[in-house]
Amino acid sequence: MTARKYFGTDGIRGKVGTSPITPDFVLKLGWAAGKVLATQGSRKVIIGKDTRISGYMLESALEAGLAAAGLSAAFTGPMPTPAIAYLTRTFRAEAGIVISASHNPYYDNGIKFFSMQGTKLPDDVEEAIEAMLDQPMDCVESAELGRASRITDAAGRYIEFCKSTFPSHLSLENYKIVVDCSNGATYHIAPNVMRELGADVIEIGTDPDGMNINQKCGATDIKSLQDKVLEAKADVGLAYDGDGDRLIMVDHKGNKVDGDQILFIIAREALRAGNLQGGVVGTLMSNMSLEIALKQLAIPFVRASVGDRYVLEKMQENNWKLGGENSGHIIIADKNTTGDGIIASLAVLAAMVQHSLSLNELASAVKLFPQVLINVRFSGGKNPLETEEVRKISAEVENLLAGKGRILLRKSGTEPLIRVMVECEDGDLAQTCAEKIADVVRAN
Repeated sequence: MTARKYFGTDGIRGKVGTSPITPDFVLKLGWAAGKVLATQGSRKVIIGKDTRISGYMLESALEAGLAAAGLSAAFTGPMPTPAIAYLTRTFRAEAGIVISASHNPYYDNGIKFFSMQGTKLPDDVEEAIEAMLDQPMDCVESAELGRASRITDAAGRYIEFCKSTFPSHLSLENYKIVVDCSNGATYHIAPNVMRELGADVIEIGTDPDGMNINQKCGATDIKSLQDKVLEAKADVGLAYDGDGDRLIMVDHKGNKVDGDQILFIIAREALRAGNLQGGVVGTLMSNMSLEIALKQLAIPFVRASVGDRYVLEKMQENNWKLGGENSGHIIIADKNTTGDGIIASLAVLAAMVQHSLSLNELASAVKLFPQVLINVRFSGGKNPLETEEVRKISAEVENLLAGKGRILLRKSGTEPLIRVMVECEDGDLAQTCAEKIADVVRAN
């Protein structure tokens, strides 16, 4: 795979008005993507977005570029990222495009692509789009220009799709659920899904104004959700991020239930039902307690690099259907082709209803080990992780933890930082060990 100039692990992302998230670049990107994708068939691309104010500008630029290349754009308006993956498949479109910066602040935005199969674009297609960006832009003949249209029933289609993943013999009647949509793309979807399945729904973060997405709400800031669950004496709280591909839950006691615990609950339920299909993929940051809990059930577990793209690659490599990150990206591959916060929450809610157990009881099997993370800034060209001194202290700490914890040292891909993570059952020991390693890293 060649080095990318624009595409990261999850599309192209940055601050609006700063390259590459500018109208002129996104116009050219639409054209370049259109030229590459136009060879494939239907000549239609579905474009969705989250609730950021910049989405209007960027979708117009994308549509113009696609039209110049001869592809038609079908707009959905604000829709979760996983909804675009689903709609791309059902409409047999050339591709799906989501305008979103996920959990980032409103002044950031990004462009991510889905293939006709609803998966991330293959590497060779992304590389072909980057190569096309270097070519001068042209325009097809007027008779071949793309057209623009709207999918007016996109929200209803996706609501029905989500509901179809919830067992038909179960209901959410008698459940009080607080739903925090992060003032993002799930604001008109998630509350309706839960209500139509019978739940008593209390909404927060469902009043987007273009600039309040992810602002003190949603999966990255659950305090208001925890407060509302306790105040309303709700059974459970659900928090999605700005584009709806991430889920964090809150139990009736106000405790956070993170992606590792959610992943375990879904895996255990799939094992009970006899449809687990192999094992579970986590990441380098997955808590050790998840690994231990899965091992007790004899469920295989492997770690991928951080990022849902790598989780999905590892799932496909093993032909497994379940994977996720502690941040709340959960991929259930026999239900959708990408991380889907609403579908993950329905899988957990189904387990609660099926066994008449609270979320607190279901999550109790994974008592998360304390994780201590210290970022150490370094200068110069030398990587401290390659020094003998750092290797030596790492080995000493591994011996001290004696299999009851783990360390993870990694260099940041975006800043001159070494990330030192130590995790074990004893929080004080984790802190001491992390500081020991960090001190040596600083000295080197």
